[in-house]
Amino acid sequence: MQSKPTFKVEFIALMASLMSIVALSIDALLPALPEIGNSLGVTNPSDNQLLITMIFLGLGFGQLIFGPLSDSFGRKPMVYFGFAVFVIASIVCVTTNRFEVMIIGRIFQGIGLSSPRTIAIAMTRDTYSGDFMAKILSIIVMFFILVPIVAPTFGQWLLHLFNWQAIFNANLVIGLLIVLWFWQRQPETLAPEHKIKFSSSIFITGTKEFIRYKEAVAFTIVSGFITGSFMVYLSTSQQIFQEQYLLGDLFPYIFASTAFSVGFATFTNSRLVIRFGAYNIAFRAAIAYTIISLLYVVLFFDGTNPSIVILLTFFLLQFFAVGFLFGNLRSLAMEPLGHIAGIGSAINGFVSTVMAVPIANYIGGFVETSVLPLFIGFSIFGILSVTVFLWLKQRM
Repeated sequence: MQSKPTFKVEFIALMASLMSIVALSIDALLPALPEIGNSLGVTNPSDNQLLITMIFLGLGFGQLIFGPLSDSFGRKPMVYFGFAVFVIASIVCVTTNRFEVMIIGRIFQGIGLSSPRTIAIAMTRDTYSGDFMAKILSIIVMFFILVPIVAPTFGQWLLHLFNWQAIFNANLVIGLLIVLWFWQRQPETLAPEHKIKFSSSIFITGTKEFIRYKEAVAFTIVSGFITGSFMVYLSTSQQIFQEQYLLGDLFPYIFASTAFSVGFATFTNSRLVIRFGAYNIAFRAAIAYTIISLLYVVLFFDGTNPSIVILLTFFLLQFFAVGFLFGNLRSLAMEPLGHIAGIGSAINGFVSTVMAVPIANYIGGFVETSVLPLFIGFSIFGILSVTVFLWLKQRM
């Protein structure tokens, strides 16, 4: 493990690429949601949101499998096994003509993709620690955010040239190239002496060890609040801009602007986190996140949508705050868990994701004719996040 500021450019690029398969499988599909729904006979447009939220459900549960197993059998084998699950699930998605089967396929896509997502975090924790780990994670997330910037445009391009199935096929090809790169160039980061002998009790003992660290639990809960409210935006953004604002053709570019805001914030965080500390930055970002959303609720409490310029201004400010939260929250939660990085990353991801899915499904059901429910959700979970930070501050 390295505490000194030593950058490994290829390592950062590889970890970001592993995580990018997840983002590509989610964001490239956004422009195609109405067409997939029509093709599979969906009558309620809100049901199309399940194609986004259910992959997160798989991501959450899959981490509980691959994280602990990676502590016993190594990081790299779990990436290969997870990608194999992703391939099979993708084939199911492109060959089915039933929406229910598509949902099951998306869940298993998430289970498979939970492996590279979890392993990327565990390998980073194997290699770095402290605020420098937060810096590295910020850089990884910054490169990872490039995918949401271009993915909807990429998906729309494939949709216009071919069909929605081509998006799944392209994701498979890109994922295969990344896994081949990973196989050839990335050494195993789990030292043999740190491997935990596999037993059926590894999940129970790992969970008990995780719970011992109250800070890890608290930051995981905050991550669930922020991820849940952000997931509402992911699952409803196409509906908001295409149906409420009638800007379907511009959707990829609007989505890219909000993703860029997150990316720019993570870049800024990577330059500041060593100087000011991950906790201090995350705490202030949570306060900003809450204030911005509350301001929108106060200004547009009657439910009338503002002009697209005003809405985008609020989104850009909101997600700029999010950019200071994602990497720092994950780093703060993982800091005391270096000795169980695999299961620690798994439990952190599982809890935050499983918290996020019902949040997204519930709030998303209200985002039909107004954006207001989205910002009410931001406000509620922002306030809860700040409350957790204040509780932690009293313990410090």
